[in-house]
Amino acid sequence: MKTVKLSKKFQIVIPRSIRNKTGISVGDTLIIDTEGEKINLTPLSGNYSEYTRNLHSKIWKNVDIGKYIKNERKSWDKKVKNIDIVILEELL
Repeated sequence: MKTVKLSKKFQIVIPRSIRNKTGISVGDTLIIDTEGEKINLTPLSGNYSEYTRNLHSKIWKNVDIGKYIKNERKSWDKKVKNIDIVILEELL
């Protein structure tokens, strides 16, 4: 495990041993994400869609996606109707 220090511009230097181990070099793109209190840096190799495929598969494992989308769209309709009512009341 290595430690790094944030600069005034919130920048870090990735230690050489980590750069060598991961094969990253100047100009490479990294994906930054958080997991709880952890900050994860992942080298972007190839296609971003390839990286994101199945990223949240555990979250959606037992969810009927079609049913979820249908319920979401119903909730939008309710919100739109409520907004329309508020706007009409403000106009009166």
